[in-house]
Amino acid sequence: MNQSKQDFNNWLLVLAVFALAFAPLILVRNADFGGADDKAKTAISQIQPAYQPWFQSIFEPPSGEVASLLFSAQAAIGAGVIGYAIGLYKGRSQQQKHEE
Repeated sequence: MNQSKQDFNNWLLVLAVFALAFAPLILVRNADFGGADDKAKTAISQIQPAYQPWFQSIFEPPSGEVASLLFSAQAAIGAGVIGYAIGLYKGRSQQQKHEE
């Protein structure tokens, strides 16, 4: 496969990822994109209204946007660590194959 065709395919993949990420925001107007924590809290309070949590959070973000930012940063750091580990092991295996 030549380089320009591979570049074109890569750009199509990037475009597809963006389309999948932004399609729900465009197509589903006025939807509540809340997190699972809020839905779980609502479900628990409906099932057992007298329920008391076992502990309180150490840190409570000042807003939902800050909580989303922290969650995104955590996901990005985790993806970076996993990507680094995969690249490291792949590089080591290629180096071993090259030495043999």
